[in-house]
Amino acid sequence: MPDSPDGRRGRRAPARPLHGRTAVVTGAARGIGEALAHSLSRAGMRVALLGRERAALERTAESLPGPSVCVECDVTDRTALADAAHRVAAGLGPADVVVANAGIAVSGPFDRTSGELWQRVIDVNLIGSANTARAFLPQLTATRGYFLQIASTAAFGAAPMMSAYCASKAGAESFALALRGEAEPDGVQVGIAYLHWTGTDMLTGIDDHPVLAA
Repeated sequence: MPDSPDGRRGRRAPARPLHGRTAVVTGAARGIGEALAHSLSRAGMRVALLGRERAALERTAESLPGPSVCVECDVTDRTALADAAHRVAAGLGPADVVVANAGIAVSGPFDRTSGELWQRVIDVNLIGSANTARAFLPQLTATRGYFLQIASTAAFGAAPMMSAYCASKAGAESFALALRGEAEPDGVQVGIAYLHWTGTDMLTGIDDHPVLAA
């Protein structure tokens, strides 16, 4: 360690491996996505916030300590995500980190949950993650970046009354594991975060059914 001008040994500056790089977070308007956006921004990253709630995204962006952009889009819309990827690269530079966080949950007996609602959970949580990877994988390949799939302990611990959510997270886990093997030769790392019950508004009232409340 080099000495300082007065002869004392200098203290090594803390490493900041994320400083100056670009992160993308889907579902960034609130909850886990919002918290991740703050954490990444504090680490010195430029952060792109993607989601469906423009006003909430802008409020989050205004509270971040570093540069950011907001892109209103639905992760089930491949065209919108492709456009978002172009806007992120143009505004902040190519993505180094992409967090597939967007997700929804619904509870209730399978036979009393509408097919449309059940399908929507799968579309957002599983197909939306795949769409996100497809849109940003070229950038991650160029930067030798990192794709983080937000999964859940529901991926391996199925819960009654949450069949759509459990199926979607199990699918998202399997997708990420398969993608890891495909992307690794190109220098892209793929990680999976297994979250448990988290106190966000996505889960507000989700245990109202007697079986889940027991």
